[in-house]
Amino acid sequence: MKETQFFEAQTMSSRVKASIVSEYFPKYCKIIINKHRPKQLRYIDLFAGPGRYEDGNASTPILIARNCFKDEYLRNNVRFIFNDNTYANILTETFTKEFPDGSFAIKPFFGDKTVGEHQKISEFLTKNTHIGKHNEYPSLLFIDPFGYKGIETNVLAQFLKNWGNEIFLFINTKRIHPALENEKFEPLMRDLFPTTYEDIKRDRKFKSTTPERLQLIIDNLGKEYQKILGGTVYYTAFRFQEEDIDTTSHYIIHLTKGKRGFDLIKTIYNDFANVGTIFDGINTYTFDVKQCNNPINELFDVKAMNIDNLKQQIYNQYRGRKISASDLFEEHQTTGNYCRKHYTDALRSLKDENKLDAVFTDQKQHYVSVLISKECSLTFK
Repeated sequence: MKETQFFEAQTMSSRVKASIVSEYFPKYCKIIINKHRPKQLRYIDLFAGPGRYEDGNASTPILIARNCFKDEYLRNNVRFIFNDNTYANILTETFTKEFPDGSFAIKPFFGDKTVGEHQKISEFLTKNTHIGKHNEYPSLLFIDPFGYKGIETNVLAQFLKNWGNEIFLFINTKRIHPALENEKFEPLMRDLFPTTYEDIKRDRKFKSTTPERLQLIIDNLGKEYQKILGGTVYYTAFRFQEEDIDTTSHYIIHLTKGKRGFDLIKTIYNDFANVGTIFDGINTYTFDVKQCNNPINELFDVKAMNIDNLKQQIYNQYRGRKISASDLFEEHQTTGNYCRKHYTDALRSLKDENKLDAVFTDQKQHYVSVLISKECSLTFK
């Protein structure tokens, strides 16, 4: 598919991808300002597209702006930085038509440069904006190229280094697989995997299934940021199934150094996933458009299996201990893909099975047995 054809009609997968990012950003801003009130919050999209598909559906820039426009603080403190080397003029016109000058206190920026060929973009992303402890321009960066050209992991890692900065990376795994075997694409693949290129070429030969090879790509991308930055980076992938066959075509990967962002993205992924998935280190949150039109009754209750697995993990680790539900969640949720709702369901199930006692200490009447709260004290038997 040519890039110009991509924007003719919005697919369900594209709608879900845009919704994930546009739902995440305002909530991300709230997380930031609870820690520090910066000079400015930024949303940066380097491959922004025209803003609308030819069928009239809004794409990510418009959806992001709509969600921010609803909130007075965001209207006054968010700056949008859009770039697209093909659609900059169309995007400017589309955006301004819905949000005339003055809709946002900080005027949006519309660029038309080619990512990977314009040095000032890399300089902008790597510029350290810390003043003391905090970054005064915390930013969410969305990278959605048509393929993989322009994804320079070393540059993106330096961007992620700044306090509060996070990344959404949309990748086409169907293109990466053959590119790893083609010397013509080696420079691009080394940009994507600067420290693990040789490892991934070697290790993928020992993965017997397609899901294992796909997860190898995701894990190596996450490890790149951890190696370059020398610290903890939480990365979580959301998988898109092909619209016509039962294979994976794309992933959106979220990268953050913050536990709160890791917590939030899993909750949002869970809201948009429509395929039951066992979190086994290979499978992840998944959207399959075929399920929208022809839902399949699964042989096994995958949701219940996930809760059972999480229950067992929690009970094995906390048996005999007393801890608040909030502290348990904060301590354990960084170890895997389970979201806040999974923990709530698992803890309530353990209470029903009489494997723990739960007591609320806030002197309020509660109609549920467990809440992820400091005021919910758990004693494991």
